[in-house]
Amino acid sequence: MPAAMTFTSLKEDARNYLERGASVATDPIVYEQIPKLINLAERRIARDLKLQGFQTVVTTTMQSGVCVMAKPDRWRETISINIGTGALNNSRKTLFTRSYEYCRTYWPDQTQLGEPTFYADYDYQHWLFAETPDENYPIEIVYYELPPLLDDDLQQNWLTNYAPNALLYATLLEATPFLKNDERIPVWQGFYDMAVSSLNQEDVKKILDRSTTRQEV
Repeated sequence: MPAAMTFTSLKEDARNYLERGASVATDPIVYEQIPKLINLAERRIARDLKLQGFQTVVTTTMQSGVCVMAKPDRWRETISINIGTGALNNSRKTLFTRSYEYCRTYWPDQTQLGEPTFYADYDYQHWLFAETPDENYPIEIVYYELPPLLDDDLQQNWLTNYAPNALLYATLLEATPFLKNDERIPVWQGFYDMAVSSLNQEDVKKILDRSTTRQEV
């Protein structure tokens, strides 16, 4: 069974494939750049793919009278938001996504309070809710995140555990223009595309399998 990929092993693999950056003494620029190229590769994959492995759930509490809420660290895209309503806040109400302009038009006076129905991206780091909450509602947020980026202290993440091929090829794809070795771009791009396609197919199969199981039940 092959050893699991780590940040350290990925750096070594990248150096071997590129035949550059073997040590800080012999090739300091490439040696020091490889960790940064790995992080760029992680961002590329998170941007290109919307997989179950990138989904996460946060539960917190809305503050009464506050219609703007900060998004979690490493948020990339919202999947769904629901709040707890009812006497014990145990009835889930799904909020509907709308544009910023729609929410402002629907609820122009944010000092007026009510049970939230809509949300919008206020900016990259915040949501806007309409109505302005009239209670401290429990809120559950499902979203795509950028996985924690690898470094010497964080040796593994979802990508090293479940998508090592894609991460390696994405790293080589990021490195090739840096090394001005443009003729290799189609090679690494082809391997990267195949790895990404395989991940997408696996994710679709999981969704179909879950759907079939629910129907059988």
